[in-house]
Amino acid sequence: MTHPWPPYRLATVALGALAPLAARWSPKLAQGLAGRREGAERFAAWGAAQRDRSRPLLLLHAASAGELRQAQPVLERLRAWHPAWQLAVTCFSPSGLPVLPALGADVAGLLPFDRPAAVAALLDALAPSAIVYSRSDLWPELVHAASGRGIPQGMIAATLPADSRRRRWPASRVLRPALERLAAVGAIAADDAHRLTWLGARPEAVSITGDPRYDAVIERLDRSPAPVPTPATLVAGSTWPADEAVLLTAFAAVREAIPAARLLIAPHEPTAAHLAGLAARARAAGLPAPLAWTPAGLDAPLGVVTEVGGLALLYGTGQLAYVGGGFGRAGLHSVLEPAACGVPVIVGPLGERHPDALRLNAAGALAWLPRRRAAAILAAWWETWLVDEAWRRQAGANAREAINTGRGAADRSAALIERLLSGAR
Repeated sequence: MTHPWPPYRLATVALGALAPLAARWSPKLAQGLAGRREGAERFAAWGAAQRDRSRPLLLLHAASAGELRQAQPVLERLRAWHPAWQLAVTCFSPSGLPVLPALGADVAGLLPFDRPAAVAALLDALAPSAIVYSRSDLWPELVHAASGRGIPQGMIAATLPADSRRRRWPASRVLRPALERLAAVGAIAADDAHRLTWLGARPEAVSITGDPRYDAVIERLDRSPAPVPTPATLVAGSTWPADEAVLLTAFAAVREAIPAARLLIAPHEPTAAHLAGLAARARAAGLPAPLAWTPAGLDAPLGVVTEVGGLALLYGTGQLAYVGGGFGRAGLHSVLEPAACGVPVIVGPLGERHPDALRLNAAGALAWLPRRRAAAILAAWWETWLVDEAWRRQAGANAREAINTGRGAADRSAALIERLLSGAR
């Protein structure tokens, strides 16, 4: 069995040695190191006291919060179908820690760094019957060690965009041996299946199961109280400064035509520095100062959400939505939440090649902005959808219907995992 690429192993050793030093200047890295130490201790203690080796154990891993929420409906189905199974969940980014309690796992925590000793300790503690990776966070050392122990491994919601760095060297060289060892790969779409096969996944292991995010978004909304729409309001979620520059310029123009118009901005990272910059940009655009949004609602022309969380429901309080990330390198954020709320969506230029945005655009529920004259075109869409209520309602209905057509992936993904564990037994 081929070992992980030697340069990769050297890199993980070097990064592991440097991480404690770098953590002195990076609170996020320090949080990750502390979380991994705590996770290793938790996994070892749980494995010694509560691991029942007569019962199958599924280990599911995801990169961060978004991928964990994507896997949530899959895990809910597996718990309902197989209550005797034990479940362990790991994530790599500390941003996923707040999501872990909602997944109902027997034990959960941060994945250790991808080094032989740390990976072996995790597998010794949990003795998983199978390991499943959600979306794309594949770790070569973990895959190699689990393969050596005969543990079947798979991937759900697998995706490989055309412009992904994973398709280029050296990432492709690192990932190919790991993909080759997966017994089952559930791809989101046919294009993803083709690219994953090209990168190393065995053709007979790959199937198209869809994207469980569609199930996750709808089921999360269905479990929550229905949002109360606020008249003439656009909710802009997961915004960055580049988005806000366009939004505020457009809002100044929209207010001249529709004085009752409102804008609620939920920044992706509502740090003190970001909020101060937003207030300065609002002043420069001749707008009133943004006021902090509260659950009681927004009684001001311009509001800002100062805490992370709850964005999926917040979209439902507006009559149309803007999703951030379409102007910068971070990438377009999820357009599924506003679409599931039944509101039309506007995004930046990157929406032109984003699969979910393309689906909504084809359904007549989404508009993307060009880089040139973006603010003027945003203002035109904004005014049109506020004034033409029939068109806006139809676009919102189209958005919800487009989301409904993506349902069923959670069932197919859960069935893939079921077969993986059945093969293990």
